[in-house]
Amino acid sequence: MMRNFITWVKGVLQMFFQRETIKRAVGAEVAISTGMQDAITLWQKMFCNEPPWLDKNTETLGLAAAVASEIARLVTVEFHSEISGSGRRVAFLQEGYAFVLSRLREQTEFAVALGGLVFKPYMDGGKIAIDFVHADRFIPTAYNSRGEVTGAVFVERVKKGRAWYTRLESHQLTDAGYTVQNKAFISYQEGELGVPAALTSVDEWADLEESFVLGYQNGDTLERPLFVYFKMPFANHIDAESPLGVSVCARAAGLMEQADRQYSRILWEFEGAELAVDASVGALQADGKRLPVGKQRLFRSLNLEKGTTGDLYEVFSPAIRDASLFNGLNQLLRRIEFNCNLSYGTLSDPQNQEKTAEEIRMSKQRSYAAVCNIQKSLQTALEHLVWVLDYYTSLCQLAPDGKYEVTFNWGDGVLTDTGAEYAQMKAMVDANILKPEKLLAWYFGISEEVYFEPMCVSACEMGFLNTAH
Repeated sequence: MMRNFITWVKGVLQMFFQRETIKRAVGAEVAISTGMQDAITLWQKMFCNEPPWLDKNTETLGLAAAVASEIARLVTVEFHSEISGSGRRVAFLQEGYAFVLSRLREQTEFAVALGGLVFKPYMDGGKIAIDFVHADRFIPTAYNSRGEVTGAVFVERVKKGRAWYTRLESHQLTDAGYTVQNKAFISYQEGELGVPAALTSVDEWADLEESFVLGYQNGDTLERPLFVYFKMPFANHIDAESPLGVSVCARAAGLMEQADRQYSRILWEFEGAELAVDASVGALQADGKRLPVGKQRLFRSLNLEKGTTGDLYEVFSPAIRDASLFNGLNQLLRRIEFNCNLSYGTLSDPQNQEKTAEEIRMSKQRSYAAVCNIQKSLQTALEHLVWVLDYYTSLCQLAPDGKYEVTFNWGDGVLTDTGAEYAQMKAMVDANILKPEKLLAWYFGISEEVYFEPMCVSACEMGFLNTAH
């Protein structure tokens, strides 16, 4: 179902990128080039293990999905965040925020693979629901001088019988305020937008307003959109003017194609060198009774004639060139690791080639720096998301006013070995360089003042610390 939806969206977006088409549909220009849409389409196919270079002779390693999964894991592996404070406002905000956090690992993977992701909160009865909109399901229409997306059109598709219903939800910052428009269309062709239709044509859309403007109670207009674009923090080499992010695999697409082809050569090498016995037609009965049970695959009947003294059987068992083929694949994987900001050995064989300590350190630092940048971008997006949740809460009076604070803890597991760090700090305590309370506070995650005295006594009794200090 999801695959069919994505296929339709790509077809419709190609039509939308004719600027006059979308301008007539929602009254807004398209802030994306055809080159960017082609790139998003390629990244989507790669992520779904359906790259365009697949054919009957080429298999895929699924590298795009593997890279996105690993990067997303590194970004969120030790992540913890919450909305702190007191009162019903904090509890209400935390409920919606907790839902996003529960899906953050998988949604970060989509963002990493496609260059970005949109969090789109909306009112659903007396609660705030949140949609995760992938890069191939929304169309940016405006952005500010900082390159932040401020306007967009979101696409929703429903099939009823032979008819396809499309809803375009437009979000625009205007002089009048934050304007939201809903327009429905009907078509009997999957790849066409069709003609205008009533929102009531689809039960799920019946209660939606065609147009409304949002602002503050004091009459001020919003300065930020009510959707959040989580953008990958990499330079857009596809279209330098585009506000959209690029996939972490954007600079490795060609290398991934070559890796798939090399992998397919390896598969063919093993298949082509499969053990076989070439036998004369006369040596095998047509009914196969002379063949060992279950071993028919081993024998190949050939029209051989070698007389009464010739051997009627020949064994086919050539040598396999696995070492050179795997070495070629491993070198491609190392280049992919470099271009995708992964440390060496993540995809490639870490034992295949000797590396200096400096090379290992630099590759880990490269990965660590990229992950930290993604974490900063994600934190900015989550802060914006909490602001939107707070705005809707006030607008619809869902909870009393109250102050809140959003805390973030990303951990240090990407680069730091906690065990090694503990050993270093313990050595500093033993050498009277570091106070014991500093080590205890770090190890147990507590304040140096609160609970330190009883914790210190207990630790000394257990031999955790040298009592001389």
